[in-house]
Amino acid sequence: MADLSPAEAKSRIDELCDRLNRYSYRYYVENESDVSDYEYDMLQRELKALEEEYPAFLRPDSPTQRVGGEAQSEFTPVAHEVRMESLQDAFDFGEIDDFDRRVSETAQAYSYVVEPKIDGLSMSLEYENGVFVRGSTRGDGDVGEDITANLRTVRTIPLRLRQPVPFLEVRGEVYMSRAVFAELVKRQELNGEEPFKNPRNAAAGSLRQKNAAVTAGRKLDIFVFNVQRYDGADFSDHKASLDFLRSLGFVTVPFYTPCADIAAAKAELERIGSVRGELGFDIDGAVIKVNEFANRRLLGSTAKFPRWAVAYKYPPEEKLTELKDIEVSVGRTGVLTPTAVFEPVLLAGSTVGRATLHNQDRITELGVGIGDTIRVRKAGDVIPEVVSVDRKLPGNTVFRMPEVCPSCGAKTFRDEGGAALRCLNPECPAQLLRNLIHFCSRDAMDIEGLGDALLEVFTAKKMIRDAADLYTLRAEDLAKLDRLGEKSARNLTDAIEKSKGNDLYRLLFALGIRNIGEKAAKQLSARFGTMEAVMAATEEEIASIDGFGEQMAASVTGFFALPQSRELVARLAACGVNMKSLAEKKDDRFAGMTFVLTGALTEFTREQATEIIESFGGKAASSVSKKTTVVVAGEAAGSKLRKANELGVRVISEAEFKDMIG
Repeated sequence: MADLSPAEAKSRIDELCDRLNRYSYRYYVENESDVSDYEYDMLQRELKALEEEYPAFLRPDSPTQRVGGEAQSEFTPVAHEVRMESLQDAFDFGEIDDFDRRVSETAQAYSYVVEPKIDGLSMSLEYENGVFVRGSTRGDGDVGEDITANLRTVRTIPLRLRQPVPFLEVRGEVYMSRAVFAELVKRQELNGEEPFKNPRNAAAGSLRQKNAAVTAGRKLDIFVFNVQRYDGADFSDHKASLDFLRSLGFVTVPFYTPCADIAAAKAELERIGSVRGELGFDIDGAVIKVNEFANRRLLGSTAKFPRWAVAYKYPPEEKLTELKDIEVSVGRTGVLTPTAVFEPVLLAGSTVGRATLHNQDRITELGVGIGDTIRVRKAGDVIPEVVSVDRKLPGNTVFRMPEVCPSCGAKTFRDEGGAALRCLNPECPAQLLRNLIHFCSRDAMDIEGLGDALLEVFTAKKMIRDAADLYTLRAEDLAKLDRLGEKSARNLTDAIEKSKGNDLYRLLFALGIRNIGEKAAKQLSARFGTMEAVMAATEEEIASIDGFGEQMAASVTGFFALPQSRELVARLAACGVNMKSLAEKKDDRFAGMTFVLTGALTEFTREQATEIIESFGGKAASSVSKKTTVVVAGEAAGSKLRKANELGVRVISEAEFKDMIG
């Protein structure tokens, strides 16, 4: 690459961008694969290297820009030029007929378009000369928030359109598919996390992440359903505008059906209702829209809703069934979760026979016992849930959670001030797979290629009984497994070997100590330097770390007080796993100082600046307070800068920060 002239580099960058964007569209929109994952990754790696060597040729639609670094923690307000209106709801066909009557009083020679109402988050996307320049939330309809960095990670949002239209603003709904949501919930349950309740909540939580890479990992999608503004020829009707958006490369609502009159529109509502359980995404109704834009202008809007559209909401479907059993499972963090097992029923297009009961408090609130007749439904047409007890079995009592772990027989404990019942035995068999998945994950020991499926095979075949056993696996033994050949087995053992050199904080996080996340693990590593020192630290010493408290300190000392934990650490050390902090501490010039980074830094990522601050003994915080020592303000600094000025906190530029670090 170093031998390329600037002109050749630009030409190659353009070629790679166009190829990769074409491959992405085929894969994410048309569900077709023109290239292997490996070849795609190699092309993207080449592109990234070229862009780093020739930054002047970086294109805004480059696939490397799909995942930025850290988005602003406080999103910038965006005033919508065209109001993003909400819709009036209708709950029966009588209200649909009333809507049609109101339309007929004003509109002339009108027709309708009926389309599903996607259950997601409404977004505005803006394009200049065919290039995506800004994306924002609906907000209150008049003012939303700029979340461009996160929206760039949504693969079905084109970064460059097929035609360089001068200006275009469209409205769409970002959502999470049911298949992706099921995968996410499975991962959350394996990690002992509180799972999202439905795909819409999952999409909302994913879009407001400070780190755009987290959003990218959530595999969100979008359906575009409206032209807000367009510099170019006018469209006569809604269907023509959606056809045009589809020709530009947008993924529009999956079906938008023209209807000559309200009778045809109601028939389409019934059809959508009959297939909604078979769709790969959630809908919270269907929308009837007047098709002709001239008629829309005649009808106008009220203070809240357009008069030319109405949203029909389908009634929730509930069924009665008999509760056959309540199964109790154990998660990675030891939490016991009860699941209702009932006579299978058909709900929202699929047969269900299980639903989570969450915890003892929820069971008590419902008053449910095995043998009772219960009422069930799908929350948001997706997640089965028990709504109520319809009829108690005579003489039946409310189910009680077990006092011992159903997997290992150890005594269970209820969280202080919480509803969770927990098994604290680190050698509990039910927690093994979940613990291993966490141990190997990216933010922990980051063992590439060792995913959930392989770990499930290893545990099922009893090849490993804890994390230390990973470091005793041999390539020749792994090559005999169905999923692996010699090359894959060797790559896997190389990745395991490589993880031995990880920093101490990764190992501390990988051990899965309750209440200790990645940031806390870094603080422990920086404060004590070695695993031996962490294990020997008192509760008071740990609690004195900034941001720690008695509960976190007790979790650390409690974990290392267990003989099983100490034995695991000893075996890991014997396998050659690093037990020391690798962080280079240059000097203590920032000791006792708290920095806050805001705005866009040009020469450092947030992660790089944070590492530099910590290497000089300082602390990087996410919000400004009276305890903040210095605010480093980059370009387009927002509310954090204003708050720093209000509190009289010292503010410096990126250039001044560079002077401070020499």
